[in-house]
Amino acid sequence: MENIYLYIVILLTLLAIGDLIVGVSNDAVNFLNSAIGSKAISFRNIMILASLGIALGALFSSGMMEVARKGIFNPGSFYFEDIIFIFMAVMMTDILLLDFFNTLGMPTSTTVSIVFELLGAAVVMAMIKIFANSGNLTELSTYINTDKATQIILGILLSVFIAFTIGALVQWISRALLSYDFLSKSKWISAIFGGLSLAAISNFILIKGIKGTPYSGIQYDLLNGQTINGFLDSNSLVVNVVSLIFWYLFSYVLIRIFKTDIYKVIIGVGTFALALAFAGNDLVNFIGVPVAAYQSYDAWLSSGIAADEFSMEVLSNKVSTPTIFLFASGLIMVLTLWFSSKAKKVVKTSLDLSDQNDIKERFKPNLLSRSLVRFFIWLNQYFSNLVPISVNEKINNSFSLSNNEGVVKDPNAPSFDTLRASINLTVAAILISIATSLKLPLSTTYVTFMVTMGTSLADRAWGSDSAVYRVAGVINVIGGWFFTALSAFVVCGIIVYLIHFGGFTSILIILSIILLLIGRNFISHRRDSQKQEAPAKVLISESESFEGVIKESARNIANVIGKTYQIYSTIIRGLSHYDLKTLSIAKKDVNQLYNEVNDLRNGVFYFLKGSKETSVSSGRFYISLLGVIYDLVEDLSYLSNVSYKHVNNNHSRLKKTQIQDLNEIYESLSSVFKEGIEAFSLEFSEKEFQDVLVQKSENFDLLNSKIDAQILRTQTEKSPKTTALYFNILIRTKDLILHKYSLVEEFFHITKEVKPKK
Repeated sequence: MENIYLYIVILLTLLAIGDLIVGVSNDAVNFLNSAIGSKAISFRNIMILASLGIALGALFSSGMMEVARKGIFNPGSFYFEDIIFIFMAVMMTDILLLDFFNTLGMPTSTTVSIVFELLGAAVVMAMIKIFANSGNLTELSTYINTDKATQIILGILLSVFIAFTIGALVQWISRALLSYDFLSKSKWISAIFGGLSLAAISNFILIKGIKGTPYSGIQYDLLNGQTINGFLDSNSLVVNVVSLIFWYLFSYVLIRIFKTDIYKVIIGVGTFALALAFAGNDLVNFIGVPVAAYQSYDAWLSSGIAADEFSMEVLSNKVSTPTIFLFASGLIMVLTLWFSSKAKKVVKTSLDLSDQNDIKERFKPNLLSRSLVRFFIWLNQYFSNLVPISVNEKINNSFSLSNNEGVVKDPNAPSFDTLRASINLTVAAILISIATSLKLPLSTTYVTFMVTMGTSLADRAWGSDSAVYRVAGVINVIGGWFFTALSAFVVCGIIVYLIHFGGFTSILIILSIILLLIGRNFISHRRDSQKQEAPAKVLISESESFEGVIKESARNIANVIGKTYQIYSTIIRGLSHYDLKTLSIAKKDVNQLYNEVNDLRNGVFYFLKGSKETSVSSGRFYISLLGVIYDLVEDLSYLSNVSYKHVNNNHSRLKKTQIQDLNEIYESLSSVFKEGIEAFSLEFSEKEFQDVLVQKSENFDLLNSKIDAQILRTQTEKSPKTTALYFNILIRTKDLILHKYSLVEEFFHITKEVKPKK
């Protein structure tokens, strides 16, 4: 029996490694977002600073391990067997839940997940014990540390509102005073900002660093026999004033003498500090439970008492975490930070929601986002009317980009400037410092994310063209947080129930299921990443000359026609064989093509705005091509949808004669599309063009003959669904051919307006 619990402890150790990996992948956004978004520092240097912060934070985190031991439940009310099952359920749930959010690219809270997992498992295990004895549910309070749990939960929830509000307020004041031309302000102004930010961050490092180490409790003669903690607590005002003066002078010297951009310094120091905070505050979420399990096992093994009789009161005592555990954890976290692709996906979500530029919006607007945007627009207009016009103009000037002329959609542009990045880091550091000093394991994810969203709102990154999408994204993320809490509680409760009655066998079965789910998520993520790394562009608009636009369009329109033919052939094959899977592939492919074309339609502004050679002809040509391509893809989309719907609803198969006709049309179209591709050549002759027009007439004659034949057959057929489907295919095929020839004609005529260079 002892071996079973030893195996469980070993499994918990392995799960801790996995949990560290998925946890860092999700929480990396907390400290990487501002530095990566501002692009003030090279990516390599960002990673080095973050790695150093994580390594030091891991070594300073031992004081926070108590949350896993006694923060949620009263350990003395449980036996060793109960505790070890609770810990096992918590770790299995945590790794599954975090991996799920990583795959979606959604930031969530590792603190919330671990708190609600411990709560769910402890509640279920307590109820099992209660029903086995008295059956009185009022005894539940003796098992659960309700006061501490309530304090933790309220602290986490309040951090959402407070972080957003303070972030928005500080950003608005800073931008109103400094504007977007903050780098040109007086050196003493920049020094004051640098002094305030660096003082706040250094105080944050003191609280998160020194006060968490064993050295903080040692008495030093230099401090008149006081401990570091005692000295800092009794002299907090003096320490803060001296720190502020020191960092102001430090910033002024850097700016004045060394010509240093103080905002870059703030971002570098802040990134290091938040990485330290993440490791110090959140390491408990990943290894707190396994460490507590190991210590529980060690205590039980030494007692000689049966596992279902040994009280876990020992967990109520404060026990330091072995340094080797902290070192190993820090190493795993650093390696994960460098090599995790899912971390980049989570960071991208946060950057997209705070981006100052026009980007492809990931989230779709919903009723709530539209209502909120509409309300705040009204509220803004109401208060604007109360403010004098001159004041409004001054504020608007501060919030206006100095380089707003000649806007070009640049994927390499920073998501926001260094001022906003500095405020993100400073405000987050202050809020986390306060929470840490109060011994509250608040969610660093909630704080950093909501601060970032608050500064984005105040900085007018959510403009009229993006607000509904950005707000919808924030709503989705916050909704995911509530889902985290609910699912963590419920799933962990179910797992601990199954383990309690199924024992080690249940553990092995559940672990196998979890591994299968994680494996599937890995495959899905890898497939999506490959698609993103090699996007299939249908038409690019990077050329600045008319000739360049023509050349690029020729190459890429041919690509569109090729894709159209492939998808059309897939649809015909799927209908011929009545194969739903094949039609599903066609539907997926046409949706991808549709999204690519739609992105180009939305980017017409940037094409016209970014062209150095202003040409009405090139602009008209480009817009006309997009219009025809869009119509072509819409017809293709309609064909795939109606075909899929027909087969999916189990309607009657097409008749043999209808399938034969479709195959004949398909064979005829193969040459149509082939010659269509060849037509997009600058050397396409007049004679070749006339041949294309002749072929156009022949294809229409073929389709008309098939339509006439079907009209006659309809008199004897019994399935209106099949007949309607067949007519739709013929008519839409005719439209496809028409759009294809329209592209050829448009391209041929426009090439006559310019003589391309050889």
